[in-house]
Amino acid sequence: MGRFTNKVAVISGAASGIGAATAVRLAEEDIAGLVLLDRNEENLKTVAQGLSHKTKVLASVVDIADEAQLTQVINEAHTTFGRFDVLCNNAGVVSSRKLADEQDIAEWQRVMAVNVYGCVKLTSLVAAIMAGQAEGGAIVNTASVAGIRSGAGGNAYSASKAAVINFTQTAACDLASKGIRVNAVCPGLIETGMTSPFFDLAREKGIEHRLGERCELKRAGQPAEVAAAIAFLASSDASYITGQALPVDGGNTASLNMPGMKV
Repeated sequence: MGRFTNKVAVISGAASGIGAATAVRLAEEDIAGLVLLDRNEENLKTVAQGLSHKTKVLASVVDIADEAQLTQVINEAHTTFGRFDVLCNNAGVVSSRKLADEQDIAEWQRVMAVNVYGCVKLTSLVAAIMAGQAEGGAIVNTASVAGIRSGAGGNAYSASKAAVINFTQTAACDLASKGIRVNAVCPGLIETGMTSPFFDLAREKGIEHRLGERCELKRAGQPAEVAAAIAFLASSDASYITGQALPVDGGNTASLNMPGMKV
């Protein structure tokens, strides 16, 4: 397809799930270089080894919440590739589903450090490089339907994803004059390492078919389906789209979580 020929992308949270699927998708579209970031060294290596040999890959083990580590890795990647055209902020962690009167501030701090501050810092580092390029660049953040409505995640997780959506909008306004577009995808229930406990439990109970039944398509999604949306937003096909949060949720946010209610 060639939409990413001669381009270089940075993907955080690249060792599994949506991040790994995005790496595969961009490699399939002949992207020249990929910078893959994650804490899981073993999985990261597996993902990198499985990509097309046509794509040059730099896989770096990094804690996205560690500003010093992140800065060093991005500087090294820039030295290697000389440019960045795409950034996919995908790294994230979940929170418990404790009620509002049972919240653990330490948990909130960790969730915000990864889901929000890591996204903000990585955006700042990469956008500063993109701004000096004639072609600018495209940034796609992975938010969640949990950032749009309640009930899709724990309190800290939902708040962090709402922050990512808002940061997507403000960053889009800040960076548009520099030729950088910023958008977000908001996945619904997708089978990833993060959500695997839900899927495993459903399979054990023989109710896997019920997963995703509260969205209009009445099924859970796959990482590749979100990766396809990310690739679109990162490509020139979305050249007039910025500051948007696109739900990839099977229609979950199109209703009141009651499929068929409009029939």
